[in-house]
Amino acid sequence: MNLRSLEYFVTVAKELHFNRAADICGVSQPALSIQLQKLEGELGVRLFERNNKKIIITQAGEALLGRASTILQEVKDIKSLAQNFADPYGGDLKLGAFPTLSPYLFPKIIPDLNDSYPEMKLFLHEEKTDDLLEMLNDGRIDAAFIALPLDEKYLEYEEVFEEEFFLSVPRTSYLATEKSVSMKNLKEESLLLLSEGHCLRDQALDFCQQNKVSEAFDFKASSLETLRQMVGAGVGMTLIPKCAILESDVINYLPFSGKAPSRKIALTWRNTSTRIDVLREIVDDIKRLWSV
Repeated sequence: MNLRSLEYFVTVAKELHFNRAADICGVSQPALSIQLQKLEGELGVRLFERNNKKIIITQAGEALLGRASTILQEVKDIKSLAQNFADPYGGDLKLGAFPTLSPYLFPKIIPDLNDSYPEMKLFLHEEKTDDLLEMLNDGRIDAAFIALPLDEKYLEYEEVFEEEFFLSVPRTSYLATEKSVSMKNLKEESLLLLSEGHCLRDQALDFCQQNKVSEAFDFKASSLETLRQMVGAGVGMTLIPKCAILESDVINYLPFSGKAPSRKIALTWRNTSTRIDVLREIVDDIKRLWSV
């Protein structure tokens, strides 16, 4: 049994498609199939059911998949640990963030991090929170910016900052001339929200439920910028995090009077990571940058 065969097995199990798996592994489809057949022969069980239309992982394959994934991750960790002993501030560092944060956070912090860690090559990934957690678990990224709360036993995190939400309203709104907005102003209003899968949608829904504000059910946006454009067009109002506020001739951003809704952002990593000390230093750097 070799690591390459395990890599092919895990990749096919994820893709359930031999050609895609072969492309990901950088080999031909026949070579991948031969290695899998050898692995099945060595193990004495079939890992996949194959026909012309689809691939199905067998019960034995399901049982072995978790162990195989763990072995591959351990090998990555061994290589990473060795690299860190050689130069903990060198090598590649893969960071992720969700779409309603990454366009505003990364441009602010990456230039400084490049200056602070010149031997480290940063790779950035923008994905929804659930995808980031899966990528962390699989070892495809080293750390991710996640909105709290977070309850994953295999992860550690450190809060980086907390930021308030503002109410974004069109300048044609009766609220546009207000210096701030209170919850009572919104009792009969509805908010434009993002579609399913965005953590900002969950935070906005919590706000709506707590303050008896309704959701605008006739429209759901796929991005924060789409929400902003809809507000500018006079379609409705929404919550915008402070980092995403941009000057506009057609939108006003109103702070909340009293306790404002907010979100807490943390940098999170696997509790088995070999780069925890470096990641904690990066957290300190980002805290300093965010306060400027």
